[in-house]
Amino acid sequence: MAVFNRTAHPVAFVAGVIILLTFYFMILHNCPGELTKDISLTQKPRLTLSSHPTSAAPCTCPDGSVLKDRLPKDQYMELVQRRAKEFQQHKARTTSLLSRLLFALPNSPLKYPIQGFIVRPLTSTLIPGLALHAGQRSSYKVSLNVSKGILTAEIPPEAVMIHGNGEMGLVMESSSLLILNKLLAKVSYTSTVYHIHTGDLASFRFEDHEAVFPITIKQPHLPVLYDMGTDISSHVTITTKTFLRYTKLKVLLSSIRRFYSNIDVIIADDNFEPEHITGDHIRQYIMPPAQGWFAGRNLAVSQVTTKYFLWVDDDFMFTEETKIEKLVEVMEAVPELDVLGGSVQGNQFYFSLHYAEGEEKDGGCLYRKSNGRFHSLPGYPQCSLASGVVNFFLARTDAVQKVGFDPKLQRVAHSEFFMDGLGSLLVASCGHVSIGHQRHIATDKKETRYKQFRLPAKSDQDFKLQLHFFKNHLKCVQYG
Repeated sequence: MAVFNRTAHPVAFVAGVIILLTFYFMILHNCPGELTKDISLTQKPRLTLSSHPTSAAPCTCPDGSVLKDRLPKDQYMELVQRRAKEFQQHKARTTSLLSRLLFALPNSPLKYPIQGFIVRPLTSTLIPGLALHAGQRSSYKVSLNVSKGILTAEIPPEAVMIHGNGEMGLVMESSSLLILNKLLAKVSYTSTVYHIHTGDLASFRFEDHEAVFPITIKQPHLPVLYDMGTDISSHVTITTKTFLRYTKLKVLLSSIRRFYSNIDVIIADDNFEPEHITGDHIRQYIMPPAQGWFAGRNLAVSQVTTKYFLWVDDDFMFTEETKIEKLVEVMEAVPELDVLGGSVQGNQFYFSLHYAEGEEKDGGCLYRKSNGRFHSLPGYPQCSLASGVVNFFLARTDAVQKVGFDPKLQRVAHSEFFMDGLGSLLVASCGHVSIGHQRHIATDKKETRYKQFRLPAKSDQDFKLQLHFFKNHLKCVQYG
């Protein structure tokens, strides 16, 4: 019995200590504010700016998809050097300090804007929300530093000291926290270099605490609005490109007029022997012969004056299911959308694009997944968000004009438009609006001649892949 008592006391003591420590750490974790009211005495947070942005990891290319294998070996090194130079210029145009990774540290006495502080270039703007929350001290000293502008404070009372007023670094010190916060509320930022869209990072310090917040420097742009009438013809222009298929083009035009008598149709025509197309609300633009698919698209879309255009191939045919109004209804209800595809004889042919940036030296990896989509369009279960759609689509005119169609691509071109628009165009596909497709007649001599141009040669495929290597900074492209 005596042995049992001697063993029990140490065990009970250790258990008690463990329980007390557990409660202590639970309180410390869940109620940090109660234990650290004057945090400047107990913590010393460091910079909230990541000095080294996360570097992209190399991406993996499946066998047969590496683009450098398609490049002329005697030109490879020169192409790589030119591409690297162009990529640096691309980064200079598309990245800014606002891309840097920022961390908000816990228990900071500094109050500052974390998002939405936008200034116009060369224009003085008050910095909203600047304040200090700290315990009792004999003196309070804060500093602000920027790199692309100057900081300005109001003329302080005698009890406040200010250094660097009108410079990139501003220091303010006062024995009164109330007066200091009133002055902080009147600090202004002015950018010193004109730029239409860039940014700055402001460092805000008090004792061992530092916070970094972004400043967006942006020139506002004028809105471009379309005065849409009540008729579909004031909303949409139909666009197409024709080559060696006048018979099919006339069938398309006839089918359009069955359902839409006064809608404008724009035709880009690069035939060898142009034939004048007559009819009301038809505009035919004659091009030099055989300029190609994307050159024709560029020309047609450049002449559109309505808010939307409907792209159709010259061998399509309008049916009872070709309801342009239904596509417009979705685009108007979801104004973020840029391109909305339909179906061709019940087939939607949408796809998704998956892009990994890869390492800067080698380039990125792109995978096009056929029938790939992301999820249904909210409010429209018959529509799905995707990266690309079939050649029958309604598009926002100004959004597509900004991306454009690369005229270097003459025969092998469709997915490439959506590749260039990845990250710029919001795309969806709907199954409730369809268009017909005319039958191909194998014995038709014009059809046979058309196929000679339509079917790409190996040199066309190689050129397209070489273009992806340089223009899109890609290491590989995989089609699935």
